[in-house]
Amino acid sequence: MTLSSGLIAAIALLYMALLFAIAFYGERRAALPPRVRAWVFSLSLAVYCTSWTFFGAVGQAAGQLWSFMPIYLGPILLMLLAPRVLQKMVMISKQENITSIADFIAARYGKSQPLAVTITLICLVGMLPYIALQLKGIVLGVTLLTGTSDSVGPGTQDTALIVSLVLALFAILFGTRNLDATEHHRGLVLAIAFESLVKLLAFLAVGIFVTWGLFNGLGDLLTQARAAPQLNDLWSATPTWAALLVQTGVAMMAIICLPRQFHVSVVENTEPRDLEVARWVFPAYLILAVLFVVPIALAGSLLLPAGVNPDSFVISLPLAEKQSALALLAFIGGAPAAPGMV
Repeated sequence: MTLSSGLIAAIALLYMALLFAIAFYGERRAALPPRVRAWVFSLSLAVYCTSWTFFGAVGQAAGQLWSFMPIYLGPILLMLLAPRVLQKMVMISKQENITSIADFIAARYGKSQPLAVTITLICLVGMLPYIALQLKGIVLGVTLLTGTSDSVGPGTQDTALIVSLVLALFAILFGTRNLDATEHHRGLVLAIAFESLVKLLAFLAVGIFVTWGLFNGLGDLLTQARAAPQLNDLWSATPTWAALLVQTGVAMMAIICLPRQFHVSVVENTEPRDLEVARWVFPAYLILAVLFVVPIALAGSLLLPAGVNPDSFVISLPLAEKQSALALLAFIGGAPAAPGMV
């Protein structure tokens, strides 16, 4: 089952328009009540989960069952065990009027301008392949829904170009149209918080459908997966604990050093006390986001043909069962995570 490209474009545009409306509302209205503000800030931290996290975690699990865990475990450990690190970063940034990770690091070394320029260049070079992954995730979703080939070709290149232009427009309107770099973007944070809820609900919906719609619960899924000959290599693979430990450490640093995370966690933080709520809400969000990664990976390996890209299981499984609405919801949950990241 496939969908028309016009329908996909219309729904995507409507969703983007909704994000713009939410951002406009957030910028024009008075400050949110303290409790609501704390929850909005906590949910905005889920900008950490990009389009490629949404699709790629399942693909990783399909190749090596627990290889995706460091992506989620690192931030959870930092928020629960070392919240003081982030709190201190916020306090220092407020005192020094810091607006980027480059400013923050340079400020620790006498506000060295050459160091700040060097860090900015490193961030720029490091983010380019990251943005390319977001494009890959969106194009993958579009090609699956429209039934076109996912190989590189004129159609794929056109889709990537259109998506690139939309991401650029979104970044300009949301992130750079205000001249005052120290101003808080309440609308931006509110839109990202809403988008975080959508992608979580979309992933949970696919996970629930797969676990209880295609199987008789998690027990039945695991039983069939263990008995399937094609999954013998998956179960017999031994985790590389040293690599997982290093990756967890990198993920712990990423939650405070990635430019988008620093901006949302530190620059957009208007009240340090909100971190007390975020300390529990954000890890809970990540735990919910990880619940169905393995079930979806196992179900895709069991039910879909061998040649299907594991990164596409989140959309391919609903499509294979003729659940076009659920597949479209999965696309809306995963693909629009890219603009928030950018």
